[in-house]
Amino acid sequence: MEKIWLKHYPSGVPAEIDVRQYASLVGLLDESFKKYAALPAYRFMGKTIGYAEVDETSRALAAYLQTLGLDKGDRVAIMLPNVPQYPIAVAAILRAGYVVVNVNPLYTPRELEHQLKDSGAKAIVIVENFASVLQQVLAAVPTKKVIVTALGDMLGFPKSTIVNYVVRNVKKMVPAFELPGAVRFNDALAKGRGKSFKPAQVGPDDIAVLQYTGGTTGVSKGAVLLHRNLVANVLQSEAWHQSALKRVPSGEQVVTVCALPLYHIFGFTANMMLSMRTGGCNILIPNPRDLPGTFKELQGQKFHSFPAVNTLFNAMAHHKDFATVDWRGLVISIGGGMAVQSATAKLWLDKTGCPIIEAYGLSETSPGATCNPVDATAYTGTIGLPLPNTDIKLLDDDGAEVPIGQPGEIAIQGPQVMAGYWQRPDETEKAMTADGYFRTGDIGVVDERGYFKIVDRKKDMILVSGFNVYPNEVEDVVSQMPGVLECAAVGIADAKAGEAVKLVIVRSNPAVNEADVRAYCEAHLTGYKRPKVVEFRSDLPKTNVGKILRRELRDKV
Repeated sequence: MEKIWLKHYPSGVPAEIDVRQYASLVGLLDESFKKYAALPAYRFMGKTIGYAEVDETSRALAAYLQTLGLDKGDRVAIMLPNVPQYPIAVAAILRAGYVVVNVNPLYTPRELEHQLKDSGAKAIVIVENFASVLQQVLAAVPTKKVIVTALGDMLGFPKSTIVNYVVRNVKKMVPAFELPGAVRFNDALAKGRGKSFKPAQVGPDDIAVLQYTGGTTGVSKGAVLLHRNLVANVLQSEAWHQSALKRVPSGEQVVTVCALPLYHIFGFTANMMLSMRTGGCNILIPNPRDLPGTFKELQGQKFHSFPAVNTLFNAMAHHKDFATVDWRGLVISIGGGMAVQSATAKLWLDKTGCPIIEAYGLSETSPGATCNPVDATAYTGTIGLPLPNTDIKLLDDDGAEVPIGQPGEIAIQGPQVMAGYWQRPDETEKAMTADGYFRTGDIGVVDERGYFKIVDRKKDMILVSGFNVYPNEVEDVVSQMPGVLECAAVGIADAKAGEAVKLVIVRSNPAVNEADVRAYCEAHLTGYKRPKVVEFRSDLPKTNVGKILRRELRDKV
């Protein structure tokens, strides 16, 4: 199919951009640190941290990391919420020539152990709130160098002391832990400042990030994102955003609300890296589920950009504190990670005057692949048009392209598409077509203007508030529970999260009840993977070869 969407591109957005402007993300970072040295980069709990400070502290941390005996290309995990230490750690790891492994801080010991083993991470930067989880798996993983930080470490004296005291002793948010040999974040910075930092030679084909995504086989896979993949997506996103950013008054720095977790690829690129490239400032929201705290953080602040998932837009728009925030500066609201619902889009537009612009992408595409024009004035119900330098085909089961208006599997080609899955050539081969397109597993249709719409999912993946949940993983965990004969996990519609997990169980011990199942899942699965509905049955529907028919379980919901 010819690129019919190019005729409907927003004014000023080119079909092709030069995605080779930087040899690596390090080049992009270095340029921004110099260019925007006098500007604020992050706001967090009333403290402003400038580009110059991120530059200096990340250099110090990079110098410290280089004393740990790591080789170029070694993996370093980051297990942090949205705190200033996160972007500092990312910049340090990349500048020192290592690979970032993003880890969800809410992972259970089982999930953390798998990711650290699979990535081969030799070091980790972790917030103390979750250090007890690392303690439980440390003996079984290759991760032997540990840097521990506290939430308030970058707030400066005396605020950091007060915040850390309250978090530990008043709110009791830090379970006791023992990590012999672990170094405190601020101590690592102090040690690094006494060393000379040697900038690593990093090129476009070096790995920048291992971004873990759910696996169809029940285990999480690392999408290998090269420096050139992420650089390309930052530049594609910048080009696409131009018409909205022109509405920011001249002389004002673009301020973005960072409520997306930075360990998720959407937040990593759309918040941290895009703002770094454009000289913007992020307001860091460490826990967006704490809506009163989020509104309190935004009060008295002017901001222009808000990337988020449908669930957050919806929850905020319905909250009693919504009017305590000044929304008049908002010029772009990007919705991604999950489908934006029309009711949410209408309410958000009514309350802010700024439409939600729906985008689409995956961990494997760094993540942006399509987006609606940012000068749109209303919700379209589509995922928009392919970004510059991006081609999309819709394929049938035999890999042949389907005509306009017919549903087919979305397959993406572009400079933002991953190099493959980490140490999984078999999975990489399954995911890529012979001519280099990534098969997403999502079923879409395209209209005569080139606007794409998702109509179904080929995979059994469940999308909970923008996070992938793979039924095989949930089933693999629950099937190991004593008293469970077999089980199946399916997605069901959920007003808040878009989808939720429903778990259907056949018991071998009739004494097993829902409370037992929920307690077991709490110990072994992070929150968004846990079932919202638990149902017991005498048997599960199966094919004649014994394969569980998940679709039948979904249809009977």
